[in-house]
Amino acid sequence: MVNRVTFGSRLGIIFATVGSAVGLGNIWRFPYMLGSNGGAAFLLIYLLCVLFLGLPVMIAEFYIGRHSKSNAVGAFKALAPGSRWSVIGFNGVLAAFLIMGFYFVIAGWTLEYVFQALTDTFEGKSTAVFEAEFQTFSSGVWRPVFWTLIFISITHAIIVSGVKKGIESSSKVLMPLLFVILIALCIRSLTLPGAAAGMEFLFKPDFGKINSSVLLSAMGQAFFSLSIGMGCLITYSSYFGDKTRLQTTALQVTLIDTLVAIFAGIMIFPVVFNFGIEPTAGVDLVFITLPNVFGQLPLSNLWSCIFFLLLALAALTSTISLHEVATVYLHEERRISRPRATLFVSIGVTVVAVISSLSFGVMKEYTLGGLTFFELLDYVTAKILLPFGGMLICIFTGWRVDRKILRAELTNHGTVAFYFFTFYSFLLRYIAPVAIGLIFLNEIGIFNQ
Repeated sequence: MVNRVTFGSRLGIIFATVGSAVGLGNIWRFPYMLGSNGGAAFLLIYLLCVLFLGLPVMIAEFYIGRHSKSNAVGAFKALAPGSRWSVIGFNGVLAAFLIMGFYFVIAGWTLEYVFQALTDTFEGKSTAVFEAEFQTFSSGVWRPVFWTLIFISITHAIIVSGVKKGIESSSKVLMPLLFVILIALCIRSLTLPGAAAGMEFLFKPDFGKINSSVLLSAMGQAFFSLSIGMGCLITYSSYFGDKTRLQTTALQVTLIDTLVAIFAGIMIFPVVFNFGIEPTAGVDLVFITLPNVFGQLPLSNLWSCIFFLLLALAALTSTISLHEVATVYLHEERRISRPRATLFVSIGVTVVAVISSLSFGVMKEYTLGGLTFFELLDYVTAKILLPFGGMLICIFTGWRVDRKILRAELTNHGTVAFYFFTFYSFLLRYIAPVAIGLIFLNEIGIFNQ
């Protein structure tokens, strides 16, 4: 067994694990999904799904990681030796690697827009100009690849420094900075004339808009926003100390991750309603419409820079955790030194990310099933690998793990109370696997046929 370090402090555990969960999905995807699914009604269902679906699965992943003290693959080898349950770990490592293949491309875009904001190129441009410039940039060869490589290099430098000096130290800086920027943008957004309408859309539910599609979308968003099923939480929890309270940590991480998503809504929707923007704008909302909006505000370059710096920080906290999943797998299972393992992962991701970036331009015509390489990576991970992994984690922890061992780990051998363990076990055995299965079927389009 490879000697493993642990996070050095309780604060480091929280910041690092929250950083793993918080990403572009909270700040970009959540407002888009909420706007597409009826506003506050979606938020209400989302919160219930986070509590009764996301939190139980997160606790299960924490159990697997801390109890095994191993990487995503080694964890299942240790907990179920000689069995095929390690397929869950391989699924997570593969998912993390493939997600990086397209995630680094979007992360690179955020750096391009930070640079543009610093050079004050947003002011005075029309929406058509922003759209044309975004299309030109994203379909180009050198600029998007350059920023992608820069982002990979930053992530590589943090990972190669190790768990305490790299991941924990960077998280202690990045996460507070992310919150300061997010709160500043929320305050600025709430001073706009359209703030009241935006807040009503976000917090005043219209229960008539709740249907099966909204329910499934909310479950999917809750599941994916917590980074479940991709090995990140198993890997990070393997660095938890024996005194770490898994229930409390999971609750804190879930709460903070959810608050970030809600703050993102507070930041976005007053702007949307003030300027008459369609809340379902998706990619356009972040890289075309919002830059246009910032260009109409006083100190436009300042607010633009702050916003895209926020996106870059959120992306970085996620790429760090995704990279660590693959790196520690090579380090422990393949007995490769950490620096070499980090290098191998970075080189592999670079190849995939460059192809992914080029699929917006020179390789756009190369498709599989009508999907570009970028779209294919997104589809395979979000719609297949993640729900598949999450569902198997529920089944493994709920049915394969001895309940006495599970209770002992989650209560730190009786020193921490777990008042709802029976209810938790029921959720993990029956509710969560069925719910995740429904998400999976919905994502692959079964219910739309």
